[in-house]
Amino acid sequence: MHYPHANYKESLMKLELQSGGLRLDHGQLLKVRDSAGSTVCALEGAVWITEDHQLKDIVLEEGQCYRLQNPGLAIVHALSGPASVTLN
Repeated sequence: MHYPHANYKESLMKLELQSGGLRLDHGQLLKVRDSAGSTVCALEGAVWITEDHQLKDIVLEEGQCYRLQNPGLAIVHALSGPASVTLN
């Protein structure tokens, strides 16, 4: 039996947000890797951000922004409902 994914290679996806934002449904996650210095802004709703090697988590309400501090993984999570974010 042949499995089409047997030769699967992981590839990196580059996501460019030129206008507007990325919409996250309630509970949906956005994983951001190696983006120290990038800024996450909550356009709509609220998001929770946690980063590798950062002791405190961040909650952004609509209109607030946060500059990622550390290389590695950062997770952006839509909190109590859908949210829209930008990443610059």
